[in-house]
Amino acid sequence: MARVPASTKELERSTHTAFVHGDNTLYVWGGFQVCANEEITLPSDEIWLCDLDSGKWQRREMGGETPPLLVGFCGSYVNGSLYVFAGYDGQTYSNQMFSVDLTQHCYLWKKVLTTKGTTPSPRNKHSCWVHGDRLIYFGGYVCKTLREARNLESTNFIIEEMNWLTIGDVLFRCWGWHNEVDVFNTFTATWSVPETKGQPPLPRGCHASAVVGNRGYVCGGVESAELDMYCLDLDVWHWTQIAALSCRVPPGRSMHTLTLNADHSLFVFGGLGLDGETLNDSWQFDTLAREWRETTHTHSDKPRVCHTACLGSDNDVIIFGGSSNLSIAMDSITMLTCPSQTHSGDVLIIQTQPYPLFRLCEDFLGSNSEVFSQHLHRLPAKLRAKIYKRISFFSKSLAPT
Repeated sequence: MARVPASTKELERSTHTAFVHGDNTLYVWGGFQVCANEEITLPSDEIWLCDLDSGKWQRREMGGETPPLLVGFCGSYVNGSLYVFAGYDGQTYSNQMFSVDLTQHCYLWKKVLTTKGTTPSPRNKHSCWVHGDRLIYFGGYVCKTLREARNLESTNFIIEEMNWLTIGDVLFRCWGWHNEVDVFNTFTATWSVPETKGQPPLPRGCHASAVVGNRGYVCGGVESAELDMYCLDLDVWHWTQIAALSCRVPPGRSMHTLTLNADHSLFVFGGLGLDGETLNDSWQFDTLAREWRETTHTHSDKPRVCHTACLGSDNDVIIFGGSSNLSIAMDSITMLTCPSQTHSGDVLIIQTQPYPLFRLCEDFLGSNSEVFSQHLHRLPAKLRAKIYKRISFFSKSLAPT
């Protein structure tokens, strides 16, 4: 079943997952919104599709073994399927994985049960690199037993809290941030933990990640004055900290996005600054030159945090959702979060590269199609049909009737 949204309120959300697939269609699933100062986790049995050419939305129902209502999960799109791993359901942290094949007419969730290897521990606020058939997870907030925590160096696991659970003998559990790498092969349904080399990033969550070729990049999510950047070679599993060669570097942040928008360029947008305020700045990082460049965009009045960003046509970055006024005030005793967040349900399209000529023609024809069609109708029928055939790929609104 498909239907259009009754109001934009249905689309507003944060900490969701989104990706562009097929004929320039944006898919959006999950997340939460705030109603009457209460956080409401959004349904897992629906997914929203937006035609980026027309801006029209439709809701599609999802059946099967639907995931629980989650926040802090990690959603990844690979080979026509959406995978959702881990997250928090309001009571417990999860290490379950669900998948749905979006190439089928009916969207049916499946719980991924028959896997090989050891499933990673429960977690949330982690990230994922999609590399070939592999989903490569990094970082997040995880649960470890006391024995596991004792075997980890403080540079690999930062304990935030401890509790105990009675299962036979009393079992102590530790919760905190980590910097592990866990790999799930979607083709063989196998979990593995590669042995990484080099200097890994500090344990973190609420960071951003992206893949460039065979390298996974991760930045932010820790309290540092400048936005740090690390790179993991996904073939030999070697970490490298990237020291920027540019004079200006983005300020530190978390809950931002990192998007590949050219062959070797990464685009950073928004996030929560170290001062606790929502950001709306944008930067590009040249992975070859190792240089940052601050960029301008037409949405300077729309800060975002906990949003999503994915690559659209012609290297456009498609920003969706997030909160526009998350504010965190800290003192020596408490941390206060703004109780009345404003969640967004609009799509922001940010141009990051010069458009090719055909895109400029398409935009021109789209905005002047009525006038252009009036002139074409004055031409002989055969010539008019030939012109329509040559320009039909520029604008659907010019198709002859």
